[in-house]
Amino acid sequence: MGSDKLEIKDQENRDTVLQLTLDHQKLIERFGARKMSDLKEKPDFYSFRNNLIVSHRDFDGFYSRLKAGNPSAIVSGFNASSYPHIGHIGVFDTNRYFQEKYGCQVFIPISDDESYVSGKVKSQEEGLKKSLLLARSAVALGFKLGLTRVIIDQLYTNVYNFAIRLSRSVTMSMVKASYGYGNDRNVGLFFYPAVQSAHVLMPNLFGIGNVLVPIGPDEDPHLRICRDIAELHGYRKPAVIHSKFMPGIDGGKMSKSKGNAIFLVEDEKTIRKKIANAFSGGQASIEEHRRVGGNLDIDVPFIYLKHYFLSPEESARVGEEYRSGRLLSGEMKKMLTDRVVELVAKFQDRYSKVKESDLMKVIIANEEIDLQALFDRLGIFEEV
Repeated sequence: MGSDKLEIKDQENRDTVLQLTLDHQKLIERFGARKMSDLKEKPDFYSFRNNLIVSHRDFDGFYSRLKAGNPSAIVSGFNASSYPHIGHIGVFDTNRYFQEKYGCQVFIPISDDESYVSGKVKSQEEGLKKSLLLARSAVALGFKLGLTRVIIDQLYTNVYNFAIRLSRSVTMSMVKASYGYGNDRNVGLFFYPAVQSAHVLMPNLFGIGNVLVPIGPDEDPHLRICRDIAELHGYRKPAVIHSKFMPGIDGGKMSKSKGNAIFLVEDEKTIRKKIANAFSGGQASIEEHRRVGGNLDIDVPFIYLKHYFLSPEESARVGEEYRSGRLLSGEMKKMLTDRVVELVAKFQDRYSKVKESDLMKVIIANEEIDLQALFDRLGIFEEV
């Protein structure tokens, strides 16, 4: 790539990182979120130590009740249009930490209905199959079978009755202000915030009132509406933590359509190729890199390593070696590749070992639903 193109791409990626930062700042400055760094007491877990969790709503209250032994739950969903990727692992690991350390119930709503009404999947059948495959992924991610509930709305339609109850408090003006929808959007999108609120408040129907919802900044409108209406229906406002947006492997905004995420179902060759082509803060030649050093702010492999895989002390050491030019871009990419390949291999091994009986233990379904027949018809265990 020529130097002019490098400079243009450099600036584009600086702009992307800046915009992702501004998205978090907007939550704090305009929408009342609070900085996680201001809390005196935080969990001793890498996602908090590495500043992957950057802001919150009432996390301190949730954490205090959690440590006091109050029944507590995490609500953390999937969109049925995609598969887990590296941008999700910080949230997954954080949810599992709370489950393992404190015995939290983890509720995993899979929004097959939103995927359909928004056009992310072509049919409800496709949404259902992807939802079941995601349920299998959830088990492979290590969540405990006895403490995990997967909610797929086509299979557990009680969600809609709960959403109807909540919908009396959700106005069109609230939805339009939160999402910017115009009158040309289908009515399913306008109703979905009530369904999302039903997902988030669902633990209350199981006797659990202390609820935490880990999300990305783009999902905050759902939670603002839910928090606005929760107390009107006799429920405590759910606490929220916001995880940092990660750039895509190419340095742009991470997007399934751009193919710039590393998915946990991909083969090793594909992963190695993606990381080899990852956007780097290194210089155009080894000689120049040794002389000038690397740019940590836009180097995607370093950003991933810093937030997901290294301790703050390790990040400081690796960052200094890269900034000084002693560590090369290829060496940084190898550090990331080794860790991602290992992580994905472990996930895929666990995924291959998930049994039909495991899914039956975690999926909540209407009594008339024959899960075994669904697994067979949709081939959920034919794909490994």
